Amino acid sequence: MDKRYLRENRNSFNIVKSSKIYAKVGDLDDAIFIRDLLVQCDWDLNRIPQYIKKDDDYLVLAIIDDKLHLLSKDKSMPDTLRIIRLVKNFKRNPNNSKYGLNIFRVFDTFTIKKQIAGDDYIFGYYDAFEDARFVRNFLLDNEWDVNCFGEIEFDDETDSYRVVSVIDDYVYVLGNFTFKSQIDLQKVYEEFLAKISKHKYGLADYPHLDLLKDRIPELEDRFHVKTKDKNWSFDNVNENESILSQVIFNLTPFQQSVYDSIDSNTSFDEIKRSLIRYKSINFENKIQRNIDELIELNLIERIGENSYSKTNS
Repeated sequence: MDKRYLRENRNSFNIVKSSKIYAKVGDLDDAIFIRDLLVQCDWDLNRIPQYIKKDDDYLVLAIIDDKLHLLSKDKSMPDTLRIIRLVKNFKRNPNNSKYGLNIFRVFDTFTIKKQIAGDDYIFGYYDAFEDARFVRNFLLDNEWDVNCFGEIEFDDETDSYRVVSVIDDYVYVLGNFTFKSQIDLQKVYEEFLAKISKHKYGLADYPHLDLLKDRIPELEDRFHVKTKDKNWSFDNVNENESILSQVIFNLTPFQQSVYDSIDSNTSFDEIKRSLIRYKSINFENKIQRNIDELIELNLIERIGENSYSKTNS
């Protein structure tokens, strides 16, 4: 087997001529095919086609950073949109790592970080990988200029729309929507500020919003909305006290009874026994529905398979 211009690595093959690496390919048969293509093109990367037929496959090729890359092996002829998406995906994740370039996870928070001129710059913190991926992709496509973001941007990875705000050069994702027509910016801003307030007062845990905890009045002015939530008001809150008591005060009578029946690691059966005096049709479903509502209010949390605890216990 002719292995001219091939240099074997542990899991791949470099195609090398005159000390220049032209390509790195994982499979030996593909490496030989691409080596022969380079020879046929007289090693001129500008003559390499976007795709080429090999046996029953179409090899999708791209020249990125002055090297030839095999992006995909497709069974059908790729169209322009397919090629564009493959090139974008490679630039975002050239090493096929879990999160791709510039995204790092610490506990449950995703951080976008890039080194520029020897210094590390952080562009944002996120509680969802999809949000971090969207921001990273947009920044890669726009040369890391945060000023390119509009209020609403399209996410080509998920075919959805995201509401974005840049605050002190940090990029925040405020909401995610399937259709642009679904977006009510005032409601999005209100919900975003409510999340910051819940985090500030210990009603919810959003570490990615830490930097905004003491900037709520400023953000209200910025977005022209007041912080509000369907379950409680943040008006005239004493910042030295938790507003947990206000939330509990606004519970329905049955929610209050379910809440009172839960201590630490209380099983569903124990909750039922505590509430047996309320037994009626769909008794268990009613309890479960109210448990789910209390979890949403961050008053209780699920422990293990079928037990619950107060979040402040």
